[in-house]
Amino acid sequence: MEQMLLKIMNTINTYMADYVLIILLVAVGLFFSFKTRFVQVRCFGEGMKKVFGNFSLKGGKQKSGMSSFQALATAVAGQVGTGNIVGASGAILTGGPGAIFWMWIIAFLGMSTIYAEAVLAQETRIIDADGTVHGGPIYYIKNAFKGGFGKFLAGFFAIATVISLGFTGGMVQSNSIGATINTAFGIPTWITGVVLAIIVAFIVIGGAQRIAATAEKIVPIMAILYIIGSLTVLAVNITRVPEAIGMIFKYAFQPQALIGGGIGIALKTAISQGAKRGLFSNEAGMGSTPHAHAMANVKKPHDQGVAAMIGVFLDTFVVLTMTALVVITCTYTTNGALAGANGATYEQLIAAASINKTNIAQMAFGSVFGTWLGNAYVAICLMFFAFTTIISWNMFGEINFNYLFGKKAKIIYSIISVVFVFVGTIVQENELVWLTQDTFNQFMVLPNAIALFALAPLVSKAAKSNKL
Repeated sequence: MEQMLLKIMNTINTYMADYVLIILLVAVGLFFSFKTRFVQVRCFGEGMKKVFGNFSLKGGKQKSGMSSFQALATAVAGQVGTGNIVGASGAILTGGPGAIFWMWIIAFLGMSTIYAEAVLAQETRIIDADGTVHGGPIYYIKNAFKGGFGKFLAGFFAIATVISLGFTGGMVQSNSIGATINTAFGIPTWITGVVLAIIVAFIVIGGAQRIAATAEKIVPIMAILYIIGSLTVLAVNITRVPEAIGMIFKYAFQPQALIGGGIGIALKTAISQGAKRGLFSNEAGMGSTPHAHAMANVKKPHDQGVAAMIGVFLDTFVVLTMTALVVITCTYTTNGALAGANGATYEQLIAAASINKTNIAQMAFGSVFGTWLGNAYVAICLMFFAFTTIISWNMFGEINFNYLFGKKAKIIYSIISVVFVFVGTIVQENELVWLTQDTFNQFMVLPNAIALFALAPLVSKAAKSNKL
């Protein structure tokens, strides 16, 4: 049964990633780049100012919703997860260093996409008499399409979100936590699972306010910690950094020179890995982060739109790029573990070094920090990345679960999602779980992208509201 499901999921995943996902993400990104007159460029400075101008680790309890920074921190908590370490490493191993170039392209276009998502989440949100804020793709999808078609698309999106973010997403993230902590410190995965499940349950039961308060404190600290460590490794290997950057550009268009195969197949692999892992990393176009951006208390939708863009920039062009440069510098450049000495093939080098997407980052950091410290450093960073993603995704899944089954079903959702978090730590990395996660991530894109196109005039109007 598992093999049959694995084959089905692999077929769907391959078709979606290689064709549908690339076309949709590029089309949406290009469309909104031109529709907003490249808001990601002309309003970049404004976005940075809104995010860091009044930077604080304590935004305070809001009467309803969240502060703009809390909403962004909650969104970034969902974006910066295993995709920034494990996902980026997997993309490089499968598609070569050139896959990172395509991640950058997807992210640049995605900055305009996420601007549109945040604006529409603000435009279509609903605030109850008691101050409770309801918002996200299910609301702007129904706003875009009235009647049965809108309900169908919203329902399809809600189901995909619950499965992807609420259930399998938590499992994928906790699996990485359990595995890396076990490697670094020898702590049994079941102990990590129990502790993690208890902490997650405590935070998510506190609702959006507690999740936001947690995210706004942890996200900035974990990002700074990871960047400092990465810059230390790059400083030690400063002479190899230019070669690493060159490899990203070279193998973006000549991947067959490294990973083998014909130019067509190799290029498709590099691009599809960049698109698929890029989506898993920055989530632009997927429809996850609008749940957080809808709750932001801002003067106008445009304000949260430009803040949302900075989330994608920090996720991909800063944090993920740090991983990429560290991994490529330490393992792919001259004299690296995958340098191709003695005529060995790419696959033979990976097998000989026992490299996989989970341990390659630890190996890279360990080449400078030492094996134990390198393993420990990546384990701690990954733990924070994955933990904040779990609580953020849990909230996004809950919003959609409540839409499908009502608020009274919240306790059922909370129990199931926490169980998935625990189970994820005790099972070995399961390809079916990762494929399921990827597939339902991609399913989320479909109704979300359709609604974005339909509501483009609202986005255009918001972008024009700020004269520069």
